[in-house]
Amino acid sequence: MAVAFTRRTFTVHDYARMRETGILTEDERVELIDGEIRNMSPIGPQHAAIVSKIVKLLPQQVQDTAIVSPQNPVRLTDNTEPQPDIAVLHYRDDFYGAAHPTADDILLVIEVADTTLTYDREEKVPRYAAAAVPEVWIVNIPEQLVEQYTLPVRGQYTQLRKILLGDDIIATNLASVTINTLYILG
Repeated sequence: MAVAFTRRTFTVHDYARMRETGILTEDERVELIDGEIRNMSPIGPQHAAIVSKIVKLLPQQVQDTAIVSPQNPVRLTDNTEPQPDIAVLHYRDDFYGAAHPTADDILLVIEVADTTLTYDREEKVPRYAAAAVPEVWIVNIPEQLVEQYTLPVRGQYTQLRKILLGDDIIATNLASVTINTLYILG
C-alpha cells in the first residue's frame, strides 16, 4: 500500500518568520524556491574570488545610478526568494531597508556557477524569466565563459549569448557596465 506524502510549502512571509524566530539562522545558506526551503551549496574559494572581483568593479561602473547587492535576497513571487550572487538594483535612497527588492527593482542578476551550473540554469534562470527580470548572467566556471540571458517574454528568455574568455560582456540595461570575461574568470 502506497503512502501519500503531503508537502508543506512556505510563503516569503513564513520564511521571514522562520528567520525571526530562530528556526532558520542567519548563518544557514538556504533560499526559498517555489515555497520550498532549499539548501545552497557552500561557496568555494574560486566562486568567492569571482564574486569579489565583480563586486569591486561594478560600483565603479554604475556609480550612484544603481545599487550592487551581493548575496542578498530578492523577492520574485510570494513563495520565491532566491539569493543571487549579485543583484544590480534600481537606486533607492533607503537601500531597500524597508523590504527586500522585488523583480521590478532588478536591473541585472549575476549567478556564479561551478558545482551549481545545472541548478542555476534549470531552476533559477526560469524563475527569473517568469518574474521578467530583464537580464541574468551565469558566470560558467567549468566552461570558462559567461552566459547572458536577456529579453524575457512570456516567462522565457528569448536571447542567450555565450561570451567567451577574453571577450567583453556588456549589460543591456546598464550601458556603463562592461566587463572582460578574462577579468572575471582569469
